[in-house]
Amino acid sequence: CFVKSLGLFFWLLLARVNRRGGVDGVGRAVLVTGCDSGFGHQLAGALDQKGFVVFAGCLSPDGEGAQNLIRESSGNLKVLKLDVTKEEEVQRAKKTVQENLPEKGLWAVVNNAGVSDWAEIEWSNVEDFHSMADINLFGAIRTAIAFLPLVRAAKGRMVFVSSIFAFFHCLNMAAYSVSKRGLEAFADCLRVEMASFGVKVSIIQPGNFSGATNILKTKTALDLWVKLDEDRKKIFNRRYVEVAHDYFKSTCTTGFKTAEPVVTAMMHALTSTRPKSRYLLVSALDTVFFKLYPLLPTVLADSVFCFSSMYRTRAEMLFVK
Repeated sequence: CFVKSLGLFFWLLLARVNRRGGVDGVGRAVLVTGCDSGFGHQLAGALDQKGFVVFAGCLSPDGEGAQNLIRESSGNLKVLKLDVTKEEEVQRAKKTVQENLPEKGLWAVVNNAGVSDWAEIEWSNVEDFHSMADINLFGAIRTAIAFLPLVRAAKGRMVFVSSIFAFFHCLNMAAYSVSKRGLEAFADCLRVEMASFGVKVSIIQPGNFSGATNILKTKTALDLWVKLDEDRKKIFNRRYVEVAHDYFKSTCTTGFKTAEPVVTAMMHALTSTRPKSRYLLVSALDTVFFKLYPLLPTVLADSVFCFSSMYRTRAEMLFVK
C-alpha cells in the first residue's frame, strides 16, 4: 500500500512538472501562415525543432524562403501553397491539413501573413486600404473561420499577429492601422466566444521590427509623388514628400534587428499552459509609454505628436505661409 501511495505521489509530481513545462509538440500540428520570410519563417523552424508537425503556408512554395524551410527542417514540416486572400487556396490547405493530421490533431493556427505600407491618407486611395485589409484582416478571418473546427476539437490555440499600430495612431500608417485594429477586434470577439470551448486566443503586438522582416513595401518618394493628382501636388509639395519618405525610411532602420523576441512570444502563446491574451513587444524604454497610451484621453493622446520633429517639420513645410 505504501509503495502504491509513493508511486502515485511521484506520478502526480511528474504530471505537475510536465504541466509547468508547457505543451508538448509531439503528436500536435500547427498551421502558420506567411512563412516565406520574417516571423512566420522563423516560427515554423522553431516549432519543427520542438517536435510539432508544422504546416507552413507560403505564398510562393517554390521560392527561396519555402525551399530553405524544406532543406533545414525535418520531415514533420510541410510547405503549403497558401494565399490567404483566396478562399479556394484556404480550403485546399484545410483539406491537406485534415489528411495529414497527427494523432492529437490541429493544436493551433498562427495568423501571421501580412503586409505593411505607409502613406498619408490623401496620398492613398480606397484600393490601397482594401488591398491592405484583404491580407491583414480578411485573410486572417478567412483562415480562422476555415480552421476553427479543427482547433476547437483539439482545445488548442489561435494566434494573431497584430501591431502597436492597432492602437497607436500616427502619421502615414492609416491603412495599416485600420487593418490591424480590425484584426484585434475580431480576435477579441473570438477569444470570448472560444473560451467556453477551451480554445485560447492570443494577440502578438510587435513594435518596430521592419529591419528583421520583409513586411515593409519598398518604394521611393517619386512613387508617392506620381500618384498625387494636381490639386494634392499643390498642397503636398514634392520637397515635403521627399522629407517624409527619408524620415520614414530612417525610422525603420532604428528598430529591432532580430525577430527573436516575437518568435519567443509566439512560442509562449502556443506552448504555455497560461498564454497571455496580448504580447506587447517593444523596447524596455517604450514599454511604459505604450502601456499607458491607450488609456490617455484623446486630447492628450493626440498632443503626444507635438513632440515629434516630423510633425513640426510637416507643419512648417505645409501650413506656415
